[in-house]
Amino acid sequence: MIKKIGVLTSGGDAPGMNAVIRGIVITGKQLGIEIFGIKDGFLGLYKNKIKKLKVSKVFDIINKGGTFLGSSRFPQFKKKKKRLIAIKNLQKRNIDALIIIGGDGSYAGAQKLNEMGISCISIPSTIDNDVVGTDYTIGYYTALETIVQSIDKIRDTSASHNRISIVEIMGRNCGDLTLLSSIASGCEFLVIPETKKSKEKLLVEIKKRIKKRKKHFVIAITENLYDIKFLAKYIEKKTNRETRATILGYIQRGGTPVVYDRILASRMAHYAVEILKDGFSGKCIGIKKEKIIHTDIKKSLKNKKKNSTRYWLNLSKKLF
Repeated sequence: MIKKIGVLTSGGDAPGMNAVIRGIVITGKQLGIEIFGIKDGFLGLYKNKIKKLKVSKVFDIINKGGTFLGSSRFPQFKKKKKRLIAIKNLQKRNIDALIIIGGDGSYAGAQKLNEMGISCISIPSTIDNDVVGTDYTIGYYTALETIVQSIDKIRDTSASHNRISIVEIMGRNCGDLTLLSSIASGCEFLVIPETKKSKEKLLVEIKKRIKKRKKHFVIAITENLYDIKFLAKYIEKKTNRETRATILGYIQRGGTPVVYDRILASRMAHYAVEILKDGFSGKCIGIKKEKIIHTDIKKSLKNKKKNSTRYWLNLSKKLF
């Protein structure tokens, strides 16, 4: 029977992580399960930074971005001897299980611990929306709002100066953020990993728009596809049109979580504690067609994330 659960946040922070922690602590209280917060992700687990969480500590953090538990990158956790030390720290407190909040790197850590006998449940929280087993990750919709607001502001300046603006958007190897923010902000061009095009092909399309007397436009590009500063110089030279590059960067990760992320976080948190209580382990939580589900972490790690729905990808092809 589960009596004590540890919770940690790992990898990149995302709006809604605090809401997840809150939901776990409140659900634990209702079910008579003690919840322990682990500072600084897997590094904190290794360094024994573990402290019991009370409802009073988390009750008013649902609207706060980031993670009050802290997060970190700890690649050394791949080594078995590091994990063994982390497990001993859990055993000292008789912690029966872990809920790990983060992206696919966090899933990998959870799977390793699960194979070593620690019951683990993963909750997807990353702005990139690049995790298998869920339509949406916690933090994704908040990041979309931030990106669209930023592009709207960039467009104002672009229009004022008859300028071509290139905006680099996060997402790592997944184009979901770029795809939906482009549709929402009316970008004229879109380049994502799923439909990458050469700079030469992009230039041809830009020249066609210029011939139609389009005076300004915005190009949205997922990170890691181009050096966008070099691309801006290339386009400016070939079109003789002022071109500027903007990397939105870490502004996309912060901020107050939107309503959808707060609710999704609360639902997933409650479900994670419930299935641990029911004896499940090695599972990752997801949402499919607005229903909260769970799948095997191992299966999730084996597959690659595709765009949320083919509908959005097909729609983008009609719009760009």
